[in-house]
Amino acid sequence: MTSPHDEHLTNNSAGGHEWWRSAVIYQIYPRSFADASGNGVGDLQGVASRLPELHELGIDAIWLSPFMTSPQKDAGYDVADYCDVDSIFGTLDDFDALLAQAHAHGIRMIVDLVPNHSSDQHPWFQEALASPPGSPARSRYIFRDGLGEHGEHPPNNWESIFGGGAWTRIKEADGSLGQWYLHLFDSSQPDFDWSNEEVKTEFRRILRFWLDRGVDGFRVDVAHGLVKDQDFPDYSPDPEAASMGGEEIPAPYFEQPAVHDVYRDWRTVLDEYDGDRALCGEAWVSSVEKMALWVRPDEMHQTFNFEYLLAPWDASELRSIIDRSVSAFAAVGAPGTWVLSNHDVVRHATRLSLVEETPQGSGIGPDFPNVPSRADALPRAQAATALMLALPGSAYLYQGEELGLDEVHDLPAHVRQDPTWFRTDGQKYGRDGCRVPLPWESDQPAYGFNDTGRSWLPQPQRWGAIARDAQRSDGGSTLNLYRRLLRLRQQFGLGTGELEWAEGYPDGVLAFQNGPVLVLTNFHADEVRMPSNSRVLVSSIPLSDDRIPADATVWLEVQGES
Repeated sequence: MTSPHDEHLTNNSAGGHEWWRSAVIYQIYPRSFADASGNGVGDLQGVASRLPELHELGIDAIWLSPFMTSPQKDAGYDVADYCDVDSIFGTLDDFDALLAQAHAHGIRMIVDLVPNHSSDQHPWFQEALASPPGSPARSRYIFRDGLGEHGEHPPNNWESIFGGGAWTRIKEADGSLGQWYLHLFDSSQPDFDWSNEEVKTEFRRILRFWLDRGVDGFRVDVAHGLVKDQDFPDYSPDPEAASMGGEEIPAPYFEQPAVHDVYRDWRTVLDEYDGDRALCGEAWVSSVEKMALWVRPDEMHQTFNFEYLLAPWDASELRSIIDRSVSAFAAVGAPGTWVLSNHDVVRHATRLSLVEETPQGSGIGPDFPNVPSRADALPRAQAATALMLALPGSAYLYQGEELGLDEVHDLPAHVRQDPTWFRTDGQKYGRDGCRVPLPWESDQPAYGFNDTGRSWLPQPQRWGAIARDAQRSDGGSTLNLYRRLLRLRQQFGLGTGELEWAEGYPDGVLAFQNGPVLVLTNFHADEVRMPSNSRVLVSSIPLSDDRIPADATVWLEVQGES
């Protein structure tokens, strides 16, 4: 099956050469990207207006975070209609226009899909509430009788990812207290029951709806969480683990073996369509070896390397993760998929220089100790990006990282909107700090996010000096560093290359060859001398001589013997 694809995009379906194997994919969080309407919330027309800047940056595709009809209790990850656009973002016509314009710029688009749960405003859930226990309507979700003499206790002790219990009791149609429903996230996000055939059929329909419109694939939210242990045993997670999973022994609501059957089924749907349509899974699991299970030949195409994202700034640990990742993914014929930031974690321009641990999803706030200034933390962040973009495989960038945006940890309590903040009574700050709207023009209202000055989260004044227009004309800016890295990555084919470690460098230095490019990253060592027969292609910070200081990455072209 085909759909209209712009002539600027070429489709190479030969095994091993699909676009997603080496693509640099840019995550757009629509409510914070660009606001054409001026109401303070970003929208699809705003995204379309900024496509030329993304084309100039040099990315290959965009991942569009949720834009479907939603009450916005969790910023769109609570979907009420999977086949329409929420009015705050625009219309289906706006989506079609955005997709066509992206393709005209040679940019592919994957869209966010949320299959673990819906909004409580979804027609199916409203029907379930109005139907009796044991009815077909209830069987689409996970309803269970409570424990205790009168069912007054939840079915088990599971906790919500956002804090508090994972079960909510309903009032039946006659007004009496009744069954409990499961919600791994907010109480407004009831979990689907993926043992139900009607749920499986519905999501095949949803996939085809967007594929028929021409999307290039899907990023799958909570890809490891759809299937639950049907015994529903009590379980208490490790308080030090990432909130979304990743424990050595999986939670009974994560990483259940039957979840892979869902993606084998979805893969058959995508394979009906021309153009190398791709599935990328958000699977928070404990190791890259387990991540590779999601990208076996008949399942997904990519899965985010969260072990890499969560790694500290340490040469030996990163080398180990890179080695194991390359090996694990190659064993199943999949590319590595590297990432440093997204809408759920502290921006790496801050995170990599923090002294204290920052568990995924918890965020940081005004009282978090020793938060570095952007200027102090930026060199390390730029070095990390230059290292990541030199690795073979695909890479994901999060909007604003190309500007070196730091985490807005000093948001006042009264503006915070993440459900985690409310469900933990302010004990966890949540993810608002990485979701603040972008600065485009330094001297415009809301720094060019719109022309009215409205912004759903306040932008820090310090961002004015690093707005995109200010960085475009500065040869030494983070923006221009990203542009050089992406141009050279494509020029030298690093995404489709092979990694070979270069030995003979001191501890605290990572050195590897990818094609003709030698990559040196100095973590904490003394200054490192570059090979005498090398030419600097790009450096994450300016160099004064032939030595690489700490917190710097250099790409070199080496000729002959050193």
